[in-house]
Amino acid sequence: MNGRLTGKVAFITGAGRGQGRAHAVRMAHDGADIICIDICEQIESNKYPLSTIEDLETTSKLVENLGRRCIAVKADVRERDQLRDAVQTGVTELGHLDILVANAGILPMALGNPKPSDFVDATDVDLLGVMNAVAVTLPLITDGGSMIITGSTAGLMPGTTSNSLMGPGGSGYAWAKNTLIGYVEQMALHLAPRMIRVNAIHPTNCNTHLLHNDGLYAVFRPDMRGTKPTREDAELAFTHFQAMPIPYVEPEDIANLAAFLASDESRYITGQQIRVDAGALLKFPNGPAG
Repeated sequence: MNGRLTGKVAFITGAGRGQGRAHAVRMAHDGADIICIDICEQIESNKYPLSTIEDLETTSKLVENLGRRCIAVKADVRERDQLRDAVQTGVTELGHLDILVANAGILPMALGNPKPSDFVDATDVDLLGVMNAVAVTLPLITDGGSMIITGSTAGLMPGTTSNSLMGPGGSGYAWAKNTLIGYVEQMALHLAPRMIRVNAIHPTNCNTHLLHNDGLYAVFRPDMRGTKPTREDAELAFTHFQAMPIPYVEPEDIANLAAFLASDESRYITGQQIRVDAGALLKFPNGPAG
């Protein structure tokens, strides 16, 4: 433990597994106590499985194994009252709040049955869920705190989610992540007088359930339409997406940056769009078809 976050408390959404769990573990390693939430149930339009209550409990145990306190609450980022109750429970127990990591996100895909509601589901979680997290933490977060928003390289890159297989859910995901760019910059301006930083991290392909599912494998391998691409098939296309010859980054790569942005070492860094994308946007500035 290097202590860069000692004495701080972080509120992390979507912490049951994947990037959210990595944030919780890394920040606990660096000395923070954690308030973590996840939906712990399925959203029908999202075809890959979302986190379970057991996943959230595992995250809590991993934090506690590092000697830090953890308040884990089942809550849905689409429901502002649930978020408000969760963060208030955590602050009552832990005393204060210094860090927000608005990480929860989904990628609904049509898989042959597109519905307009898929767009709504994606934007409700990926955009409104972030705005709800900011809204409920704003009255509680300490001056000099840090808000960290999970975006996506796909939100910066044209054409990444326009594949017909992804349908309205893919469009909603990309629109939400792109809209977060301006939202982060606006919040950074408005919170600057309180010395609160607001920054976005934009990952490329990341080694989580959102990437590893049959629907996204099919999107990355349209040449295999009519068959069922395997993970190995998809990883060939995943690797093509980055400038560096890797198929994806790890959740810990995102958590490493978030820990820095949460710390006082980044005290004057705000309103930034920081990519952890292995050069993907440099390779395809006009999108993968450009």
